[in-house]
Amino acid sequence: MGRVRVILLAGAAAIVTTSALAADMPPVMYPAPPVEAFGGWYLRGDIGVTNQRVGSLFNALYDTAASVNTVQKGFDASPLFGLGVGYQFNNWLRFDVTGEYRSRANFHGLDIATDFAGTRFPDEYHASKSEWVFLANAYFDLGTWWCLTPFVGAGVGFARNTIHDFQDIGTSVGGVAFGATTSKWDFAWALHAGLAYKVTPGFTVELAYRYLNVGDAESGDLVTYLGGNAVNNPMVFRDITSHDFKLGVRWSLEPAYVPPPLVRKG
Repeated sequence: MGRVRVILLAGAAAIVTTSALAADMPPVMYPAPPVEAFGGWYLRGDIGVTNQRVGSLFNALYDTAASVNTVQKGFDASPLFGLGVGYQFNNWLRFDVTGEYRSRANFHGLDIATDFAGTRFPDEYHASKSEWVFLANAYFDLGTWWCLTPFVGAGVGFARNTIHDFQDIGTSVGGVAFGATTSKWDFAWALHAGLAYKVTPGFTVELAYRYLNVGDAESGDLVTYLGGNAVNNPMVFRDITSHDFKLGVRWSLEPAYVPPPLVRKG
């Protein structure tokens, strides 16, 4: 019986001592569960360079020749500037709408028409082209590693294509014709691919490639240097495409994520 009493007294003393030590210790701090921050509105801005192509040229006078061989039809590079607003739906899907001005790209062309007698007539073409492009885009973010996020996307919209100051110089006969500056709206579509780097929770930088198709464009009716012209005689630029390289930035309009305070427990 005496041994049992000793054991009970020792246990009670241990409990009292442990409680006293625990009362002297500060409460344990546990972090609140992390909250993932997806979604939110953002603004974007882009600058870049265009590398444009035209599928083919057409003029009503082509139908009067036995054949027409287009030897050259190329654009110089030109800068582009864009703004937009978007929404990050979740950690892999986002949307935006963009408006973009693509400044003048000089055009240089040469074709050789052959008449039914076999005579060849070379023509040089000079002009410049600019566009306003408006697109609705969807992007798929493919995962994030060390703040880097590869992405792909697609867009559809409209382009206002303008051909400026078209000149047709007949080098063999010395004839010159002019086409007035003319604008034309057409359907546009794009494919995107790139890499985004999150500098801060609210600021992201993008390096991107885009394939863009802006449809067709045309000059005004061609008027000769003597003042004569044919009605419905514009130079038509068919299937204009561009390989664009862009540097973009995104600014989040949502408050930046702040880790929650530690929660006392005990």
